[in-house]
Amino acid sequence: MKLLGTQWRVAAIAGLLAVGLTSAPRRPYSPRERAFFADDPTVQFVRPGLVIKINSAQIAADGTITTVYTITDPQGLPLDSSGVTTPGTISLSFVAAVLPNDQDHYTSYTTRPTTGTVLGSTQQAGADSGGISTPAAHGQYQYTFHTRAPSNIDPTATHTIGIYGSRNLTIFNLGTNYASATFNFVPNGAAVTNTHDIIKTTSCNACHDQLSAHGGSRRGIELCVLCHTPQTSDPNTGATMDAKVLFHKIHMGKNLPSVQAGTPYIPAINQFGSFDFSKVAYPADPGDPRRCETCHSQTTGATHATAYLLHPTRAACSSCHDDVNFATGANHPGGPQSDDTQCATCHIPQGEIDFDASIKGAHVAPTASSLLSGLVVNITKVANGTAGSLPVVSFTVQDGSANPVPLSKLASISFTMAGPTSDYGYTTFGNATTPGYVTESAAQASCDASSNCTYTFTRSVPANATGTYAIGVEARRSETVLAGTDKQQAIQYGAKNQVKYFSVDGSPVAPRRAVVAVSNCNQCHVALSLHGALRNNTEYCVLCHNPSNSDVARRTSAADKAVPPQGINFNLLVHRIHFGINMEASKRSYVVVGFGGTHNDFSQTLFPALSPSGAATDTRNCALCHVNDSELNLPLGLNPVVDPQGPINPILPIASACTGCHVDIPTASHALSNTSMLGESCTVCHRSGAEFAVDKVHAQ
Repeated sequence: MKLLGTQWRVAAIAGLLAVGLTSAPRRPYSPRERAFFADDPTVQFVRPGLVIKINSAQIAADGTITTVYTITDPQGLPLDSSGVTTPGTISLSFVAAVLPNDQDHYTSYTTRPTTGTVLGSTQQAGADSGGISTPAAHGQYQYTFHTRAPSNIDPTATHTIGIYGSRNLTIFNLGTNYASATFNFVPNGAAVTNTHDIIKTTSCNACHDQLSAHGGSRRGIELCVLCHTPQTSDPNTGATMDAKVLFHKIHMGKNLPSVQAGTPYIPAINQFGSFDFSKVAYPADPGDPRRCETCHSQTTGATHATAYLLHPTRAACSSCHDDVNFATGANHPGGPQSDDTQCATCHIPQGEIDFDASIKGAHVAPTASSLLSGLVVNITKVANGTAGSLPVVSFTVQDGSANPVPLSKLASISFTMAGPTSDYGYTTFGNATTPGYVTESAAQASCDASSNCTYTFTRSVPANATGTYAIGVEARRSETVLAGTDKQQAIQYGAKNQVKYFSVDGSPVAPRRAVVAVSNCNQCHVALSLHGALRNNTEYCVLCHNPSNSDVARRTSAADKAVPPQGINFNLLVHRIHFGINMEASKRSYVVVGFGGTHNDFSQTLFPALSPSGAATDTRNCALCHVNDSELNLPLGLNPVVDPQGPINPILPIASACTGCHVDIPTASHALSNTSMLGESCTVCHRSGAEFAVDKVHAQ
């Protein structure tokens, strides 16, 4: 009877939806969603996805809070929360909070009592419990909160309803769909004029991909701030869960003064574990958390994007500067502060110079200082760049205002040559010991008074070279700013790496394929810069980080020589760095020995992208970095990749890219078993459109 009942339900649903579904658009889904790859009958029947829209809300005289909401699929078809007339049961939770007219944070009406080892009894903001949801129309419901608003509410203050939920479609192999929504209203019926619109979720998503937490159903900063209020503390640590404190501290991570002094930042301990954010490294280069504008962006349209400039508070400031004691005045030049009324007196939005006490001035990343003159090196021409010849590079050196800069003012300037662009690596340039490329200092180049310079390589293009080769430039300078003041500091920064392509045999110039874009990198890194501010362009990085290169040249100590070198080909390096802490499951690590014998261990890197379940370090959205569908267009290279510490060495290019993240032995064995003397057979199953295509297996 149960089986027959299930069959009847499926048939009834199919009949009910048939008319509406046959005319529906085929794909309102992105390639990163499982639904994009599902078969047509399943998609047309299930209509995956979940959209929550809050239609209205009100608070009655007795404090009863009600809200009317609609749940639909992405195309607007109403959904049945019970999963009877439409596929997938839907679970929803409800939050109600007030934004007092004289405050910049919410107070939640919906709370729950908690107890812990530090706080014996406390109330935490959270979802309502015990309310009643009743159908109002197809796909529309009214929810009556169990929690009642206090009798003394301010009817002129903005109130907000938050709803978050999930739709379970695992039976259709379509995972769980999540959604959140918020709705602002004023109980007396007036228009909403005061909102908590300080940071847009789009700012968060630049790094986090899809801001979500607590299992994935809580999505968007607009929902987060309803519960992460000053009224909420963790009972087992006593730490506040207030958004302006918690979020600042999380992003400061290892840079927190308290962490650097030896106290880990563990704001919460509960049944899910201990949440230690002490190893978080803010990704804005070079790990500089002073770049407030990456979150507090004024280009996203947030109504109160400048709130952090106009209304500094002790709570917000001491969240990062947690060695400041405002009660005693310790580590605060302004002395003790009993309230926030005087903060804006000294900490104005922006002063006259960088690095002053103004909010913008105090948070200037040194390499972004307006006091720097700037450095621009342009390669204008490559001459004599034929096989067996010594290339002659013509270039200019200028500051940010196009004024000439003598080479003597630079800390260094060098040119790197590599080729062919079909795939770098393995090429030998004369007596150069570096594999696949050569780098030469141009400090002694010939220049005129306008800094028009020429440099002739001492090593030639290989005599047997064919196709297109590349020459790139790196340069840096050091400037002292605010000399003679207590803010004096020397700042070292680099010019943007430029790469010039040239034909060595008369064939058409063919630039190296574009796999990633620096603009994508800078969504998180803001201003990608490595190796002492010298390298900042992925187009240049690949000249050295090529398939034949490893860190063997940096392994000079006996201990380092006793361990096999580490491969540093760009696709291997970048995948391993971003995969980071996920390697723990396979008991692997990725340690690169750098200049001066430094050990760079990327095994604990936390990739900030979040999965649908809210878990961090989700590397499945390849398009965050890749361009031109390069992750789909296999093969990714031509040359075998040196990987002395890997299970396969050398490893062919497709397997190298994939095992950069899939570091386990079964995957390596799979790759090896599908490789013969003829090459890799990966494209049979993993090419675009194949059964196990890269985008399909990475869909979430």
